[in-house]
Amino acid sequence: MHIFLYFCSQNMSLGIENVTRKWRLPAEWEPQWGVQLTWPHARTDWAPMLDEITATYEEMAREIRKREELLIVGEPSNDTWARDHGFITLVDDEGHTRLLDFKFNGWGEKFAAELDNAINRRIYDEGKVKGEYVDCLDFVLEGGSIESDGKGTIFTTTGCLLAPHRNQPMTKAQIEERLKQELHAERILWIDHGNLVGDDTDGHIDTLVRICPDDTLLYMGAGEPDDEQHEELRLMEEQLKSFRTLDGKPYRLMKLPMPKAIIFEGERLPATYANFLVINGAVLVPTYDQTDLDAEAMRVIGETFPGREIVGIDCRSIIKQHGSLHCCTMQYPRI
Repeated sequence: MHIFLYFCSQNMSLGIENVTRKWRLPAEWEPQWGVQLTWPHARTDWAPMLDEITATYEEMAREIRKREELLIVGEPSNDTWARDHGFITLVDDEGHTRLLDFKFNGWGEKFAAELDNAINRRIYDEGKVKGEYVDCLDFVLEGGSIESDGKGTIFTTTGCLLAPHRNQPMTKAQIEERLKQELHAERILWIDHGNLVGDDTDGHIDTLVRICPDDTLLYMGAGEPDDEQHEELRLMEEQLKSFRTLDGKPYRLMKLPMPKAIIFEGERLPATYANFLVINGAVLVPTYDQTDLDAEAMRVIGETFPGREIVGIDCRSIIKQHGSLHCCTMQYPRI
């Protein structure tokens, strides 16, 4: 596997740091220069199925590399969830970037994360990414826990950001203020319901609700009434109906199907179609060998992202470690 590194230019001049800039967290569907993958290796929990997961990563890498640059982080990691330990990148209208390095602590100290938490500083110091480095390591924030529309609204979930061992004793109001400050957001919309059985993240939004162009929210449907996840997802849907854009209009809601329950070693896994990745010219969609449901999910996502190729990636390997496609990746915006 080749390692592809992209070096973006930074047009900085003396004294420019004193100029007030309008920073924002871009939406995922905006142009990208590349995507980061943190590669599985034998010292991770992937060890018993390393060949299987490597084949999946190779498939993801091939599809990404067809369309943009690819940054592969090798073996200095506890695990491979780049979405949660990767930089969160802000941009301004003049083409500058700000690389926010938040603390990753294994989703509330559930798993070892000291190596993962050091990756950003290492790739920055080695020149693999360019921009203004911002140390936010006094605050726990995972990339999978936030969604941005690129226009000042950040979506997140109370289940995750208020979960134990993240930022206590901060209150919800204090956390919201910190998010606004660091992400330069106008407002934070909190989702209070929805959690997938088997999810280690305490309800990452990228497993539940995704922000899409034209003020569209793609979300996990509640499925059958007898499903154990039904009520929480039904309540989430009702809350989404109450949300309004900055212009005061209701969001366009697009429902994704719920995959049939996937059981592995006696546990239900948190399979979701919401964990897709938007890249230049395409959307990579997780599939689970459920032909009709996979096809329906790809149809709905294709309707939401017209003009992009919709590419299915079999994620039955990734889901065995309680994540999916989006969790494995972190995009960097084009500047």
